[in-house]
Amino acid sequence: MLERVLSHLEALVSFDTRNPPRHITTGGIFDYLRTQLPDFRCTVTDHGEGAVSLLAVRGTPRRVFNVHLDTVPNAAGWTRPPHRMWVANGRVIGLGACDIKGAAAGLVAAANATKGDAAFLFSSDEEANDARCIEAFLASDHGFAEAIVAEPTHCEAVLAHRGISSVLLRFQGQAGHASGADAMHASALHHAMRWGNRALDYVESQSHQRFGGLTGLRFNVGRVEGGIKANVIAPSAEVRFGFRPLPSMAFEQLHDAFGRLAEPGALARYEETFRGPSLPAGDVAVAEARRLEARDLADELGLPIGNAVDFWTEASLFSRAGLTTFVYGPGDIAQAHSVDEWVAVDQLQRYTDSIVRILQA
Repeated sequence: MLERVLSHLEALVSFDTRNPPRHITTGGIFDYLRTQLPDFRCTVTDHGEGAVSLLAVRGTPRRVFNVHLDTVPNAAGWTRPPHRMWVANGRVIGLGACDIKGAAAGLVAAANATKGDAAFLFSSDEEANDARCIEAFLASDHGFAEAIVAEPTHCEAVLAHRGISSVLLRFQGQAGHASGADAMHASALHHAMRWGNRALDYVESQSHQRFGGLTGLRFNVGRVEGGIKANVIAPSAEVRFGFRPLPSMAFEQLHDAFGRLAEPGALARYEETFRGPSLPAGDVAVAEARRLEARDLADELGLPIGNAVDFWTEASLFSRAGLTTFVYGPGDIAQAHSVDEWVAVDQLQRYTDSIVRILQA
């Protein structure tokens, strides 16, 4: 079985599915998967701009396994070509091996080792905060009640994770000579910097918040730009930031709090560019009910339950749509997006064995 998993993973890694630029077509990796799932009904959908999905169904399952095939761009410093898989010291190395083509390889191997009902949704939208594959699937008459979403979780069922929001801020100022007395308060960049200091203080004030083993509010200023040169008061500035709330935190309240941190008249634009709900999705009462349903499903399937995690996954979209959902996959998130990205051989074996057992139940 392991040899088949590694063979599939070698093939999957060889396909360039970096996102961006997401130059992904309905052929390539999707042709390979169709070929490897001959007894499945396969539907490939092109959602535009390189977002492609494949739904493979055998029999009449009520549970769907989802795994994304897109990867992040490879960072500099790889010791070998990132699209050529290799194995060393119990590690399988290659771009996407951990996040999360290893799970895709395990699903294909498990499918070919079993005969029962099964459904797999392969997608290519996860790494660019552009969930058009998943949203289109969930908007369809899919008929599934449960979803298991593959991400690196050490082969433990993860029932809860943070949400995510990305925001664009534009500050306005008044251009002028930097020697002027009004430079301190006319500069858009100064407005942005003051907002940033207040935002950091606000995030620190939320450190006491708790949910399911997670603590506080995660926050990051990812990009600041603006101004002209050192002796010109900056007429405009742009800040891109993101935050990751606990499932118990309300997005709108947080947006209101961050927006009010700007000085009066300084903020020309506040735009949320992406939002992913927390897992479980819903208000506190609904989220807790969904968490318990997911726990019961993991127990029924004989899967160990892990701690809640800080990273976001598309599992929350399935949860928001009403499916009983948890995250489960091989590998460690610490190896995802890294130079010489790797997944442990024994994790691939454990994951595949568990999928075989589930499909045979």
